[in-house]
Amino acid sequence: MLKTVTYWLLVAVVLLDLGYSYLQYYQMPLDGDLAVIALPSELCRQVLQDPFGWAAFSRHEVYIAPNRFFAHLAMHLYFRHVPLWLQQVTDPISSVYAACALFKTAVQALLFYLLGVYIGGTYRLSSYRLWLGAALVAPLFQASGYQMQMGIIDHSVSYVFFYAFPLALLLLFFLPFYQAAYFGQPLRLSWLAMLAFMGLAVVLAFNGPIVVAAASVLFLGIGVHWVGQQWRATRQPWLASYWVSRLRTVPAKPVLLLGFFAVLCLYSLYLGRYEAESYTHTLPLFERYRLLPKGVYKQLTVKLGLPLLIALLLLNRYVLRRLLPFTPTTERITRGIQWLGLFALVYVLLLPLGGYRNYRPLILRRDSILPIILGMVYCYGSSSWYVVHHLAGKTLRWYLAALGVCAAIYMAVDQPRIASTDNNDCERLALQQLAQSSEPVVRLGTSCTVMAFEQLTEPSQSESNAQLLAHWRITKGKKLYYQAPGW
Repeated sequence: MLKTVTYWLLVAVVLLDLGYSYLQYYQMPLDGDLAVIALPSELCRQVLQDPFGWAAFSRHEVYIAPNRFFAHLAMHLYFRHVPLWLQQVTDPISSVYAACALFKTAVQALLFYLLGVYIGGTYRLSSYRLWLGAALVAPLFQASGYQMQMGIIDHSVSYVFFYAFPLALLLLFFLPFYQAAYFGQPLRLSWLAMLAFMGLAVVLAFNGPIVVAAASVLFLGIGVHWVGQQWRATRQPWLASYWVSRLRTVPAKPVLLLGFFAVLCLYSLYLGRYEAESYTHTLPLFERYRLLPKGVYKQLTVKLGLPLLIALLLLNRYVLRRLLPFTPTTERITRGIQWLGLFALVYVLLLPLGGYRNYRPLILRRDSILPIILGMVYCYGSSSWYVVHHLAGKTLRWYLAALGVCAAIYMAVDQPRIASTDNNDCERLALQQLAQSSEPVVRLGTSCTVMAFEQLTEPSQSESNAQLLAHWRITKGKKLYYQAPGW
């Protein structure tokens, strides 16, 4: 009876959190990348016509996003159709904000499920193990509060398509490997499943640099770990014949799947050399590395969110090593935290090689380190899940109280009402003014941005936005706009 009540309580916690998040996401404004990608504008058409960057590879053409075809395609299809479908139940302006909120909430739900599977070790939604894992990490998904420091689901829906969503797919890709390692079993995939995962590898490799960067560091870690294991297993590691014999024992399917993905990642990294943005935002490599420590410092000190999460990881590591008996599972979890630290170090040190963007003045920002944040969230959930099940008595009560206080802090700062400086109230009014105007060019006020990262001072700057607003039936025909003070 108690187990059933606990199960439904955990389900309620996770579903309520998703509903709460949807209400927060519904308040967020539209970003400046949405129209140029969803329409698409002239700048973004070539990537949709050249999915695998052949023009960049064969003719060295420089254009927008040569290695991001699937992210662009997903945004294009979603925003061309979903807002129109939603207009069956709501008005055109609300349909766009609802479409953004629905996608963000869907990605968050997918991450909850995948993290629950990784933490609880089961795919079954009927298992409380999965729901406990999801409930443990739910407070760490910040839509306000600590969002600018550790937000997983970005305020910008375009960034969700390019960061959180493909990283969720990356978790899905590595899930069979994780499950095999978790249960100490060989990887079992049918050839049909192999083809499906190879297809997923293609989608991931051409979804943008965040997946490729994270996967590349993971491949490096896997290789180092395997070499270390083989090195310790022999007294003659310098013999070539030994390494040849060890390589012959490696199962074919994991090598084929991971090797295929690794080759695609290398190709995607090469295509990144012809990213047009890299030629408009430039800074010498030495200067990028000089800025990196400042970025790390700012990310760790701007708010309490990340330091508190790091403290929780250190607390869990201490409990696992000092207060619980040694088992293969405690060793696996503590080593996982150590490997996360090493992954974070290598990943951060490689960040400046990805180029410079003026909207990331210190190189490091929450979106660029999202793989590290997700790794921390997983390690926290996994270690907390184990500790909760194996501590007892007074120590468990103190531990649960500590977790409860920390979860309360995260929930308290994640306010349901997005601040007026960050919500879409002003933008909604501007869109209503556009919808009601009979002029072909409309002057708007300067209280907020309108489908842009900066205020648009010339009508020509709103060309893509105007076309998409007409497609969404918000305006009757194309209406350009600009912003000037006094309105």
